[in-house]
Parts: sequence; structure tokens; C-alpha cells
Amino acid sequence: MPEGIAVERAKEDQREGKSPSTQAGEFVREEIDHVREGKHGARSAKQAIAIGLSKARRAGVDLPVPKKGTVSEKVRRDAERVHEHQTSGRRATPKRRRASLGALRRERTDTASPDVLSKQARKSASKRGSAARRRAAKKAAVTRRRSSSRARR
Repeated sequence: MPEGIAVERAKEDQREGKSPSTQAGEFVREEIDHVREGKHGARSAKQAIAIGLSKARRAGVDLPVPKKGTVSEKVRRDAERVHEHQTSGRRATPKRRRASLGALRRERTDTASPDVLSKQARKSASKRGSAARRRAAKKAAVTRRRSSSRARR
């Protein structure tokens, strides 16, 4: 279950008109923190990110379902199912929740180290085209400029 801080930050992002992926970033950040704190583990950085995205969907962030061929069919089906039941507020049974948390607790916790996350980010970026990376860099520069001018006020 996501903590109140992540939900609040995501709602603030939504009010500010930020994209669903930015809103979901709060949940991913929270999940990475959980792994780092040792609350539970993950097999890979990708898994930790996927758990965060799933929590975001369950919390009501309007994330699109991954396209065919980008992730495994099982992950796509799960995301689709969560997306359909987004507003119904259905929860997994207590037995299932305990089992999934127990499985995560047995996983390793070094998958959320800065090195591993950096490697994952580079790998993910390399799959995108150079034009997309360039656009993202330009957008980031504008955002940095905007936020630094706000800080000076």
C-alpha cells in the first residue's frame, strides 16, 4: 500500500497538470526507497519500477497499459487488469497480499543501488531514438531553468 506522501505528491503533480508518468514517478521513488530501506527486495531495478507503476495505477494515476512487445505478455495482462479495475477499489485478498509481500521480502535489496538504477536508466534511454533523447534533454533544461528562476523569487 502506498504511503500518504507519495499519493499526496502525485495528486499535486496532477493538479499542476503534469503527465501521468511524472505522477507515477512518486510511487516509483517510494518503491525504490522501500527496497533501499530493506522493507523488501526486488530481483532487478526493473521489477522495483514495475511495482511502483502498479501501485500508481491502483492509486488512480491514469497510466497507459504498455504496448505489445515492449514488456512480457504477463506484465501487460496484469497492467490491463489493474487499469480496468482502477476505480473499483478492489484489493487482493489478505492471504494473497501476505504471500506477495513474503516473496518480496526474500528478494535481494541491492537492486536499488544508484549504480544499478543508473545502468537501468541508460539501458532504457538507449532503446529510444536519439531524437527522443534530445527532446527530453531540451525539456529538462527548460524545466531546470524554470525551477531555478522560481527558487530565486
